[in-house]
Amino acid sequence: MNYKEDYQNWLAQKELAESVKLDLQKMKSNDEAIEDAFGTQMSFGTAGMRGLMGAGMNRMNIYTVRQATEGLASYMDTLDDQQKQRGVAISFDSRYHSKEFAYETARVLGAHGIKSFVFDDIRPTPELSFTIRHLNTFAGVMITASHNPMKYNGYKIYGEDGGQMPPKASDMITTYARKASDVFTIKVANIRDLRKQQLLNVIGENVDEAYLNNAHQVNVNHELIKEVGKDLKFVYTPLHGTGKVLCRRALENAGFKNYSIVPEQTISDPEFPTVDFPNPEFPEAFNLSIKLGKKVGADVLIATDPDADRLGAAVRQPDNSYKLMTGNQIASVLLDYILKAKKDNHELPADGIVVKSIVSTELATKIANNYNIEMKNVLTGFKYIAEQIHNFEQNHDHNFLFGFEESFGYLIKPFVRDKDAIQSTMLLAEVAAYYKQQGKTLYDGLQSMYKKYGYFEEKTISKMFEGINGKDKMAKIMDELRSNPMDSFNDSKVVALEDFATATQTNQDGSTKQINLPKSNVLKYWLEDGTWIAIRPSGTEPKVKFYIGTEDQTQAKANQRLASYINAVNQLIEKLTK
Repeated sequence: MNYKEDYQNWLAQKELAESVKLDLQKMKSNDEAIEDAFGTQMSFGTAGMRGLMGAGMNRMNIYTVRQATEGLASYMDTLDDQQKQRGVAISFDSRYHSKEFAYETARVLGAHGIKSFVFDDIRPTPELSFTIRHLNTFAGVMITASHNPMKYNGYKIYGEDGGQMPPKASDMITTYARKASDVFTIKVANIRDLRKQQLLNVIGENVDEAYLNNAHQVNVNHELIKEVGKDLKFVYTPLHGTGKVLCRRALENAGFKNYSIVPEQTISDPEFPTVDFPNPEFPEAFNLSIKLGKKVGADVLIATDPDADRLGAAVRQPDNSYKLMTGNQIASVLLDYILKAKKDNHELPADGIVVKSIVSTELATKIANNYNIEMKNVLTGFKYIAEQIHNFEQNHDHNFLFGFEESFGYLIKPFVRDKDAIQSTMLLAEVAAYYKQQGKTLYDGLQSMYKKYGYFEEKTISKMFEGINGKDKMAKIMDELRSNPMDSFNDSKVVALEDFATATQTNQDGSTKQINLPKSNVLKYWLEDGTWIAIRPSGTEPKVKFYIGTEDQTQAKANQRLASYINAVNQLIEKLTK
């Protein structure tokens, strides 16, 4: 069936969700829109299924949600009864249709006789990860599009360890989902019947309390918070999302009483009316926080994205303006504080380890090495960090201390197996208190860190490839780079090329060595001047990401070097997309 026939098939259905009907009518005379919506199917990437809401197999709607869940349920049907009956935990964010998608997920699972545990209202992604472990469910589903604009939604599947479903299981679920090609015949159970049979169970405060009890372990120096926390001035915003449910309670339990909340952004509004993008990576997301911060004299501004797995922060500068910290800077500040505090308390384990993604800052490696702590690099996707934590526990060979990705995701305590902005908010507030006790700000702390370890600068440049041909264009770029490998970049020789698709590192002299990581469509170039460039297609969005990491002896030189590489990468993008 081609996309036009598929569209007509949807149009002919007698019982359709009202929003889907409207979307079908809107695209009726727009062949390009029909092809984009029906010409391909949504697929699972590094963090599940994510896309625009609307009609079609390439859109988030109740039918594609049912299909994905049919894949999960069919996979669980192959398990023994004991595993299957553990059920699935389900949470959702504040976006349009999120609650509806959550209950559609429960209805499909219920039709297979599989229990679900659905939150009574919006909850953060990290709490969903925690809930799987707390209730011992076999899997979890989070309905969220994280930090994407309001037109998007998504569907993340988690495994029994609380980490995102690993590739092997995810591929099997996708295979089962594809077999359910007629999405209109997927069986769904009645919600009230499921409640009577206790196949659909509503959860809430009971899990919140358990999460918060665990969160109390996150802070390192409770005496410091007791002394300084009551006077520390900072601003917090949940950007219209789930962070408001737990973050304030976690902060108050820890002893922080004097912070301010951005009231307009504490409303759970799927329109995200105060921001174009509810993304704490973007300076614009802090406009209202800055206004409030200046009013109350805040030392730091903290924002969590709509599903509260990512955290962004802005620090007060010497001229009382605010500057956004990068994800790498936040991670480095948190890591340095954790290791120093543990060393001062004689609690730094000899088998301690930190885990980061291959596209994250090497400053963190220097910090870890300074404390004789091992740094482990993994592929992009927090599930790979979760996988390492699981291995450490099974093998009893390492003590996990911290994990992070440059894209504003951090994990301090592994009672959660995904990035956790609630934990990160609690610890970053403590770090701010630590510097305040010394008459300093986080900005001063960053400067001290740079003076000690060197001036590191990083930048991520994304090139969008939307539309039906987007995936082909992205694949063509990666093929071109492999067919014509670069031997120099920005007048600096390539001393090593890591191709994660073949798990091979090729050195300047032609020698090779194997990379001990799963295969992935990523290229990373190490250059003679110490700079590295990485290129990878996003697993969940139609974009290719170009990462730059560089360092120098002064801030001015580091900025200058970064600027020259940004220019060179933009020229490369222009060349590759002609």
